[in-house]
Amino acid sequence: MDVPAGLAGSGRAWGRNEDDASRRAPGWPGDPPRWTTAAKQGIGTAAANPPHGTNLAWFTLACGALTEVYYPRVDSAVLRSLGLVVTGPGGFASDERRDASHRLEPPADGVPIYRLENACRSGRYRIRKEIFTHPDHDAVIQRTEFEPLHGGAAGYRVFVVLEPHSGGEGEGASVWLGDARGIPLLMADAPGGSLALACSSPWGEATAGFAGTSDPREVLAERGRLSRRFEAAGPGNVVLAAEIDFASRGGDFVLALGLGRDPDEAGHRALATLRLPMEEARRRYVRGWRDWHAAITPPPVPEGVRDLSRISAMVLAAHTGRVVSGATVASLSVPWGEARAGDEEGYHLVWPRDLCEVAGGFLAVGAKAEAARALRYLEAIQGADGHWPQNMYVSGAPYWEAVQLGQTAIVLVLLDHLRRDGAIDEAEVARLWPTARRAAAYIVQCGPSTQEDRWENERGYTPFTLALVISALLIAADLADERGEPAAGAYLRASADAWNASIEDWLYVSGTGLARSMDVDGYYARIIAGGGDVRVSDVEGGAETNIPTSLDREFAPDEVVSPDALALVRFGLRAPDDPRILNTIKVVDALLKVETAHGPVWRRYNGDGYGEHADGTPYDGHTRGVGRPWPLLTGERAHYELAAGRRGEAVRLLSAMAAFANDGGMIPEQVWDADDIPEKGLFRGRPSGSAMPLAWAHAEYLKLCRSIRDGRIFDMPPRTARRYLEEKVRSDKALWRPEHRREFIPAGATLRIELPSPAVIRWTHDAGPLARQQATRDTTLGVHVADLPTAALAPGSVIRLSIEQGGEEGDEARVVVEEAAGAGRGS
Repeated sequence: MDVPAGLAGSGRAWGRNEDDASRRAPGWPGDPPRWTTAAKQGIGTAAANPPHGTNLAWFTLACGALTEVYYPRVDSAVLRSLGLVVTGPGGFASDERRDASHRLEPPADGVPIYRLENACRSGRYRIRKEIFTHPDHDAVIQRTEFEPLHGGAAGYRVFVVLEPHSGGEGEGASVWLGDARGIPLLMADAPGGSLALACSSPWGEATAGFAGTSDPREVLAERGRLSRRFEAAGPGNVVLAAEIDFASRGGDFVLALGLGRDPDEAGHRALATLRLPMEEARRRYVRGWRDWHAAITPPPVPEGVRDLSRISAMVLAAHTGRVVSGATVASLSVPWGEARAGDEEGYHLVWPRDLCEVAGGFLAVGAKAEAARALRYLEAIQGADGHWPQNMYVSGAPYWEAVQLGQTAIVLVLLDHLRRDGAIDEAEVARLWPTARRAAAYIVQCGPSTQEDRWENERGYTPFTLALVISALLIAADLADERGEPAAGAYLRASADAWNASIEDWLYVSGTGLARSMDVDGYYARIIAGGGDVRVSDVEGGAETNIPTSLDREFAPDEVVSPDALALVRFGLRAPDDPRILNTIKVVDALLKVETAHGPVWRRYNGDGYGEHADGTPYDGHTRGVGRPWPLLTGERAHYELAAGRRGEAVRLLSAMAAFANDGGMIPEQVWDADDIPEKGLFRGRPSGSAMPLAWAHAEYLKLCRSIRDGRIFDMPPRTARRYLEEKVRSDKALWRPEHRREFIPAGATLRIELPSPAVIRWTHDAGPLARQQATRDTTLGVHVADLPTAALAPGSVIRLSIEQGGEEGDEARVVVEEAAGAGRGS
């Protein structure tokens, strides 16, 4: 299918309307724009390893066609879809995306070059495609073969339909029938970039229009040809359509989608791509990816498990930007995009949590340079106060600005992992100390509760966040010691110990109706509200979330559970055979585990509202759906099973996780967990309409493969396990803050008062005036502390205190000394 140097169709002018040669399409601005489905069959881009390519285009595939294309950054969509419509005798009209079955050949050896076959459900035609990007030009190439199966080719007409996307709006694009050097092109221009579509075969009828009003798709469905033709449309939600003229070349043709900063640049790239030898471009595209894979070392996949190691490594690399080094988006998809407005951003944003998980996946396959670049990117975009935003554009500009304390802590965990794996040297560790120090200071100022948990919809104490922040504080404490700040190190370490000792007081609930029904004495709750608002960088008016909250609706907070509790084992804070962990697993499995033909998968928590509605209609971001299970949670459970010494079960769960992927090897965010609804493409144990692929899920798959190979949890920070499981360090401090006022402390504990500014603590115990005074000391981390000598007080003693700041004394607070350390929260 190479294109000759003369370029078929050269010099041919666009056909004109007989009555008006320059009409613009009516129907401005068109229907409200929507994204396309998130169920991607595949994603692709050129390998980012010169000299093999400098391409700045990313593409996605769904329903047998090109869907979102991103340019020049991995977070900037310029195309919504590009598909084919076939018409024929007797009013036949078929959209390949809707009216054909789709088969995709998985990428060989992790090279994202795709072969698709779309077979008409009426048996009238077959379309075969091969899609990849040009290594040197910002262009996407689609080599296409149209095969009529009923009647001769002369009876059919094939049209390409192109829908551009305008940056973050979806309806700011303009389109027209243009040309470059006399060669006809389909052109689009929008604030996010320009595109031009060239074809190796001549164009026939062509038109521009507005989606839903002067929409060429509707005209083709009704009339089988473009009987009404317009030369331009926009700005708005616009569509272009043009016929492929097979008269000179038969059913084979090449489409080149050129991308550029302006229409001239896009047109040049489209034509240059067609003129260059296509097989050479393909060969260099493949070689670039094979060379990248040759430089990494994926862990072996256990026998009998579907091998997604190279595909998963490719998925991580393909989600990583080039214009801004180290930035990786969560997914090249918009969950339930068909129900989401075009001005809503999807998952093509950077979440620090997902980025750190991806960096861990890179480390699991030996891609140390890629992992280190992620940390350097995070270093560059850290907030002045030490935290990272909820999510952001590749540029670092925040999108949502709520605070997830775990997303600050996980950066320190990544830094330590990179150091242990030799991905960064000691000189870089020293250089990164100011970044780590600011992050640690933010954690101790704002913790231990978080404004948002890792699922972005509740505040309070949560096991996953606590596991991360405690691990991060121990890492920062050692770094402080190494950098000559032993006082700061001692405070960070003591805080980690005190928070670890309080986990059960905050989260382990007993005596609830749920505990009684499950015949357990208690379990770790998913999240318990604690303290006040986050003190630093709180979002005015409350946190912005991407899913409806649930804890105040169907269930009491102390009867909501989550697999998140397993993080206490994964990060080395609790032993896998801890009775409290075993109790929690019993409850979690009873409420959240879903058995499928491929194996088990878990929901995030009872009462989750993030997922399709019960009838399979898409989640639209505004009304509560039904939370569906996540394959990455199967991976997290497998890590727990490995820690518990059950390697065989970990392998079984790895096999299930791989089986949840689609034919192209893409692992979804969620799978469908109810009866099949074929008309909506929903089948039990198969991908739902949420994000696919999810980079985090692919990273979890790779880390699990590495953990199984190593016989231990690959990303467990060693300090926590050593300190709390081997050395069994306990804390002698009981922390009290104005926003985290504890009512009880165990006998033998020192009551530590922590404040954001200098103060004098006036206190006593039992009766009498507040005669004792103790000034706070500066930890140099934005926290001022005073340790009250309460260790000798007998159980039942009542500590009374007030805080004097700036010459003003606050209200009196009371703390009771208990008999012994609390075992958890009562109902």
